[in-house]
Formats: sequence, C-alpha cells, structure tokens
Amino acid sequence: MKTKLPFVGPAYTARSLNADAQRSVNCYMELDNASPRAPVALYGTPGTVRQFTLPTGPVRAGWKEGAYSWWIAGDTVYRVDAQYAITALGTLGTGSGEVGICSNGRQVLLVDGAGGWIIDTATAVLAAITSDGFPAGVKRATYQDGYFIVTGQPGSQSFWINQTPYDGSIWDALDFASAEGSPDNTVGLISDHRELWLFGELSAEVWMNTGSSDFPFSRSGNTFIEHGCAAAGTICKADNTVFWLGADDKGSGIVWRASGYTPTRISTHALEHALAGYVIGDAFAFTYQQEGHIFYVLTFPTAQKTWVYDASTQGWHERAWMHPQTGALSRWRANCSVFFNGLHLVGDFESGAVYALDLDACTDDGGPIKRLRTTATTEGLQNRLFYSSLQVDMETGVGLSVGQGQDPKLMLRYSSDGGHTWSNEKSATVGKVGEYGARARFNRLGSGRNRVWELSMTDPVKWCILGAVVEGEPGTA
Repeated sequence: MKTKLPFVGPAYTARSLNADAQRSVNCYMELDNASPRAPVALYGTPGTVRQFTLPTGPVRAGWKEGAYSWWIAGDTVYRVDAQYAITALGTLGTGSGEVGICSNGRQVLLVDGAGGWIIDTATAVLAAITSDGFPAGVKRATYQDGYFIVTGQPGSQSFWINQTPYDGSIWDALDFASAEGSPDNTVGLISDHRELWLFGELSAEVWMNTGSSDFPFSRSGNTFIEHGCAAAGTICKADNTVFWLGADDKGSGIVWRASGYTPTRISTHALEHALAGYVIGDAFAFTYQQEGHIFYVLTFPTAQKTWVYDASTQGWHERAWMHPQTGALSRWRANCSVFFNGLHLVGDFESGAVYALDLDACTDDGGPIKRLRTTATTEGLQNRLFYSSLQVDMETGVGLSVGQGQDPKLMLRYSSDGGHTWSNEKSATVGKVGEYGARARFNRLGSGRNRVWELSMTDPVKWCILGAVVEGEPGTA
C-alpha cells in the first residue's frame, strides 16, 4: 500500500518527542496554492558568498546611507563603496558587543555603551560626540523627524534627543523624557510609522512627535503595552510592524509581533520550550526580505542557536553553520544585515568577512551547508507497520559538473520510537546533472509503530523537497 507522506513542515520539536519531533534546519517552506502536486515546498536557505573582508572583526553593525554602506568591525568604522573599496574612518571606544546605529540622512549616529560618534556622510569624517549633554552609557539609537533618540543607559527609564534637528553633535542634558507608565527601566526603542516605541524590561509605551517647542515627544494617548523586552537587540521592524523577544511580570521567552498596539504571539510552544533552556538576555535579531519571504532572524550567542521566523508562512526554521572538520552545527554566521548594491549583505560574527546571501549558492563561503528535515511522527492506529520503501518527491538531476556534488546523495535515518533512537544512515542518489528522472528511493526500511523520518544533505546542490511516498503494510507483530 502506497501512502503520501506529509514530509514538508516547520520546525516543531515539542517538550515530548512522542508528540512532535519536527526539525527544519537550513530549509524553509514556500506556499503555492496553485500547485495541486506541491501546495507547500521546502527550499534551501541562501548560501553565503564573500563580497569583501574588513581588516578587523567581528562585524558588529552595518548601515546603508547614500551611495555607501557603513560598517563597524572590531573597534573600527569603515565606509564601503559600490565597488567594495574599503576606507577606515576611525575607532570607537569598544571592540565587541552590539552597536546602536541610525541615520538622519546627513549623519550616521553610533552608540556602543561607551560613547557616541557621528559620521558626516558627505565628508566621511568620524567624530566623537563631546557635547556635555550627551548621556553616558546609552546603547540603543533610532531616528525620527530630524531627531536622534538614544536610550539603554543602565538603570534608567529615560530617553534623550539631540538639541537641534539634523545635528547629532549637540545635546542638552535637559532634552530627555521618561517612560513612566511602569517603574521598569527603558532598555530599547524603535521608530516605526513615525511612532516611537519605548521598551522597558516588563512593559512598553508608544510616543509620538507632537511638535511641542518644550519637548517634541509625548506619550500617545492611553497606549500602554503590558509586555516588555527580554533582550533589546531583538527589537526590529519588518512586514509593517515591530517584532521583539518579550518579558513581563509573568515570565519571559515569548516572541511577539505588534498588531496595531496589541502584541500577537508568534513563537510556538516548541520554540518557547527551547528558549527556556537558553540564556536569552544576549539575544539579537535582524530582518530581511528575499523573494517575498520576510525573515526575522533571531540569534542566541551563548546557546549558539539561530531561529528564523518567516512572516509569509508564519513558520519557524533553524539556521546553522556546520563546522567543516567536526560536522557540528552552531549558530548561523550572520551577525547583522544591510541591503546594499542590490544584495543582502551580512557580517560575520567572528571575522571581518561580509557575505552576500544568495539563494543560488549552496555553500557557506565555500564550506558545506547541512540541510535537514525531520518529519512529524506517523502511525497507523498504533499497529506495527512494515515499510518496504520510501521515495522522496524532490527536484532531481541537480548534480554539479565537477567536484563534490557530481553525484549528490540524500541521507536518510528513521526512528521507530517517535525520535528517541535512530537507525543507521542510508543514502540515495538525487541524480547527476541533467538526470531529471532520477528517483531518490530507499528500500527495506524495517517496521515500527511511531515512525519519524529524517532527511539530510551536505552536497552543494539545490535542495527542493515536495513530499514523499511511503510503501508499507500493517502487520500483527
């Protein structure tokens, strides 16, 4: 008896593997309601292609303004032009950690907790902010209506603005306000749709520019959000809204997106179970859009994990870098993202390398990418099922003409106890170049009551899985 196997899906490893053991590593779903064969497919995430290498590392932040991109790597600030010529502009007060960065068009503001710096975008001159009114210890920055806005000073509810619009070098110590709807400290902020979102440890407020000559920003009506932020680096905007990793007086570890002023939970119980075992205070995120998929990339440096939410499918997947010698998986190498020169550029978290994200590239800077999909558990009324074959419905004939991948192999493991223990690995060809009729088929697959299937591949070829067909019979053993 042949049965279609629902092979494609999101990452969802539940608290009990018997309930759900799904993983999607370096692959994401794409919906196609016009396709009766494959209404949902599983594609490989983009590879990384090195575009240039900054002399110092790690790459801490990047920004696009005018005809240039601006980067902070180690303690050094760089300007990079469209031909990827690199110019060093000077140094900051720190060589590691997150950097708050924003622009008013004429200037780029940088804050790193040790001080503030201004880049004049016309002259490419970097200068420290020496104004007596500039607050000490701020780590976050945004921009709205001519004003740079900074916050994140330890133990403070306040945020500050520059004294004169479009001039980030002059600050008055009295040009500040405090988010006082709740006594928690203000840890982060973002400007979205000309509204200023201020995030505390346990709550959030929305402010707006009223144009007052005394202080231009005021709290917006009665808007008050009873969910704060567990890690200020996770506050991002995309898909016409704001995303963040939350915390409140009831707990932490839920990922939210704003629906108007109402937080909507987008993390799953499975992801929240994973986050419960992580250090989350050092988490950070960035967003990018590629071929209509809007990705919120959430990295946990201490846990060495990267999770990605796709707003187009509302599903999560993992991104991971595979160590070429050991095969071990760890966090994705991307530390920040800038869309520049028509490319999605990401900076490396250890070195000065800057890569382009390329959906047609199948390596990480020449190294292997491990793609893996583990299915939900299948069972037949708890009868033992005897499996004679599994044929994976996927794009075949994708082999390369030379090198690794000339005869690409798909690897299979299976578990008959819901994902607790696994079989030895089997392999099947997915077709040399042009062998479009090749079948990725596995035979003699044993028996079990609670079967989980796991496919993986490290060959540098296209990955597109549409589903699978399993052949088997129920038995009485």
